[in-house]
Amino acid sequence: MKLQVIHYPKCGTCRKAVKWLQEQGHQLELRHIVEDPPTAEELRKVAAMSGLEVKKLFNTSGEVYKSLGLKDKLPGMTEQEQLKLLASNGMLVKRPIVTDGARATVGFKEDEFSKVWSK
Repeated sequence: MKLQVIHYPKCGTCRKAVKWLQEQGHQLELRHIVEDPPTAEELRKVAAMSGLEVKKLFNTSGEVYKSLGLKDKLPGMTEQEQLKLLASNGMLVKRPIVTDGARATVGFKEDEFSKVWSK
């Protein structure tokens, strides 16, 4: 079974994650987060599969997040508004997102990847 990896190819963290998954022997389906951003519904499912709150899907270190002043705006937004905003710009989404359809991880921490994606 292939893992879907929603990533940004120029992102060093994404490249490390892809390399780690390939070294584990996973077949990957790579999806460019800017050219083909996840929909609000896909992001809702990722949040549910990963056990994360929707607000944890934001790339808080990204320029778009900072330029929109989202640190102050997010607490007043509903989950649906957050999902809609995330779906509007792939650069707002924390990456990489890795999913097999039943589980998902967001970001790359090798210890978490070992627990979830080791073969």
